[in-house]
Amino acid sequence: MKKKAVVLASGGLDSTTIMAMTQHEGYDIYALTFDYGQRHKIELKAAQKVTKFFDAKKHLILHIELDTIGGSALTKDTPIPQGRKPKEIQSSGVPITYVPARNTIFLAYALAWAEVLEAADIFIGVNAIDFSNYPDCRPEFIKSFQKTANLGTKAGMEGKKITIHAPLMYMTKGEIIKKGISLGVDYSMTHSCYNPGKDGLPCGKCDSCLLRKKGFEEAGIKPELFTATNFSAKRL
Repeated sequence: MKKKAVVLASGGLDSTTIMAMTQHEGYDIYALTFDYGQRHKIELKAAQKVTKFFDAKKHLILHIELDTIGGSALTKDTPIPQGRKPKEIQSSGVPITYVPARNTIFLAYALAWAEVLEAADIFIGVNAIDFSNYPDCRPEFIKSFQKTANLGTKAGMEGKKITIHAPLMYMTKGEIIKKGISLGVDYSMTHSCYNPGKDGLPCGKCDSCLLRKKGFEEAGIKPELFTATNFSAKRL
């Protein structure tokens, strides 16, 4: 019998690569996506495509109202920063696109589901290299949450250790993309933009679009391919 893994699936580049890695390692995938009141729902459709592609055993989309709490440009009508260079993004402090405690909340739900499934493994696509100063993408946070997970659960109390996996933590975007391509990921399924148009097309100017573009450049994909809606591994 295969091991079970809960995989946080946002429909983005990183979480899709994580899903490919989890499948490659022989896990049955239980994908978890959040409709948390984000301004744009296109990422939910991307997550559905990705989880279907990887034949997840089950895909939950949980509804939580983080927009009611507010505090982020992703959950309210606030201008999204555009046109910033990668060095400017990384040196400008915590961005306004940070959603307060989002990964803490997401991992808590993932932990609850993992206990019900009797799964010992949770995978999340956080990154400390191109992480744009999000505090809940740091290795210290993941280590701390894993400790909390094993202290605050029945499974942990019974000695059934739960592990939070963050295999992209020290990889650049280019390395992540190369890894995904080596595992057969078609990135045309994914969505990264913080500020897509009404037609769903990426803006090409927000921090997420620019970091994604930088990653594809590092991976050796020709710049003219960035003008398309998506960036597909099949087009290499």
